[in-house]
Amino acid sequence: MPIRSDIRNVAIIAHVDHGKTTLVDAMLWQSGAFREGADIDNRVMDSMDLEREKGITILAKNTAVRHTMADGEELLVNIIDTPGHADFGGEVERGIEMVDGVVLLVDASEGPLPQTRFVLRKALAKQLPIILVINKVDRPDARIDAVVEETYELFLDLVEDDQTGALDFPIIYASAKAGRASRNQPADGEFPDQADLESLFETIRSHIPAPTYTEGAPLQAHVTNLDSSPYLGRLALCRVVAGNIRRGQQVAWCRRDGSIKNVKLSELLITRALDRVPVDQAGPGDIIVVAGIPEINIGETLADPDDPRPLPLIHVDEPSISMTIGINTSPLAGRSGKHLTARLVKNRLDQELVGNVSIRVLPTERPDTWEVQGRGELQLAVLVEMMRREGFELTVGKPEVVTRQIDGVLHEPTERLTIDVPEEHLGTVTELLGTRKGQLALLTNHGTGWVRMEYVLPSRGLIGFRTEFLTATRGTGIMNHIFAGYQPWAGEMRNRATGSLVADRQGLVSSYALFNLQERGTLFVSPGDQTYEGMVVGENARPDDMDVNPTKEKHLTNVRSSTADELERLIPPRKMSLEQSLEYCAADECLEVTPAIIRVRKVVLSAHDRARARTRAKAAAQG
Repeated sequence: MPIRSDIRNVAIIAHVDHGKTTLVDAMLWQSGAFREGADIDNRVMDSMDLEREKGITILAKNTAVRHTMADGEELLVNIIDTPGHADFGGEVERGIEMVDGVVLLVDASEGPLPQTRFVLRKALAKQLPIILVINKVDRPDARIDAVVEETYELFLDLVEDDQTGALDFPIIYASAKAGRASRNQPADGEFPDQADLESLFETIRSHIPAPTYTEGAPLQAHVTNLDSSPYLGRLALCRVVAGNIRRGQQVAWCRRDGSIKNVKLSELLITRALDRVPVDQAGPGDIIVVAGIPEINIGETLADPDDPRPLPLIHVDEPSISMTIGINTSPLAGRSGKHLTARLVKNRLDQELVGNVSIRVLPTERPDTWEVQGRGELQLAVLVEMMRREGFELTVGKPEVVTRQIDGVLHEPTERLTIDVPEEHLGTVTELLGTRKGQLALLTNHGTGWVRMEYVLPSRGLIGFRTEFLTATRGTGIMNHIFAGYQPWAGEMRNRATGSLVADRQGLVSSYALFNLQERGTLFVSPGDQTYEGMVVGENARPDDMDVNPTKEKHLTNVRSSTADELERLIPPRKMSLEQSLEYCAADECLEVTPAIIRVRKVVLSAHDRARARTRAKAAAQG
């Protein structure tokens, strides 16, 4: 079977923050993609503002590195940079559809972590050849031998009986930040013995198979991602599986619903470094971008009109977390946003469905609210944050798990949680996870003063856990988790141990009122902030909610003036991010999200209505 020997298609996969995007940076620089002295940002592939702020990859992106090998041969390496976070696993699954092999990065100190297991399992399921890169070998706490051993154990745990050949993988030792890689193992904490990434390029050429094709086969191109251009409209990223494709060609568009429609391609582009350049035609193995089909979707196929052969649709894992998103219904709605109506919110959610195959949008009983299901809290929080920055005002419900009935028994999603903490916090963390139905699966002490624990626990046990965990470990703990399947419902779980301080009226927050309230708990508002009935203005130190008046002022009397008293010293309020606010929410609370501010509020704003609902619930429980 003929091959395209000048092309290699690879995905770079790893746990979050193990250096994928940094390695792609170094490969681009060393291949001459940027001129000397060019003003190029670090982590050039992380193009979204949110990716740069959080330091993580959210969307899978592709680049092409044209590298001149040591023997003078030109090699084109199409690289898919995938997210390391399991919440964005749909991006990983799509990226793997486009490639013939993967480069697996593992941190030389942290070793394989839960998302390493997740992305490796996806690659092995596709039976793709793997190159292992032990990255950050220059870290002072590197433990290269132990990490290689742990990675072999992970492979043994994941490979099927007929996949023993997958264990025969090459190992590269690298420092992506320094742009160095070698086949020879350096001492712990030292740089690789070669000054560039030539070893990595050579291993990609020898170990990753070149694309194969059948001479004269009809066109088949698989749509794996979508983009848009202000000039060309919707763009479809495709891997050409067979045949040739030309600009202006008439192709058969094999749709998700099984129908086939003939369309004309208005533009054909190929990625070169960070740019897309027009080309006249592309062949098997090329990763291309086509324009001219405004409603094309991920997983569909472009084929030969005379002999259309659709490729299989892309399958992604089921969602495990859901939350409701609707229009802003608070008394302060419309103060800072420009997209306020249900129609605009629904259009934006439908738009997200086009490019994000791992989320679902379902209707609810209310016409202005929808249930959005996804892989995890972070994925849904990123969606809400993007909508907030686009000018939407929203009401966002507390995240909940997606349950399912299996053989007539209620099952819920579970997570495998890996925690690294200093030894002195071991007891505190164990107690925290005990109340959340966590089962200890593994405990490892490396002798460095840090302990690694692996737990299996219900996904709902992790909602709100991160904040408690960081407080308990004084910010030193590291936690990572990954979906571990469905198990029978684990029973009731303890909710937040504290209650809320809830405003009982609308108005401006006064410093006089806050001075008297701060001994009750932690405050979320500052003097001069707007408040309304039902808005949560602080956390009560006790388990019950308390209705308070944060707008109370000191009035002028015949004994004293309203301002002449001693200065009121206020403790600074706790400012929470979107993710922290979602974690904080109790069962009867939700978020008001606007471009200017995020507020925690009660679902039912009226204190009278909440009291009646509590009384009815208590009567029903006793009856």
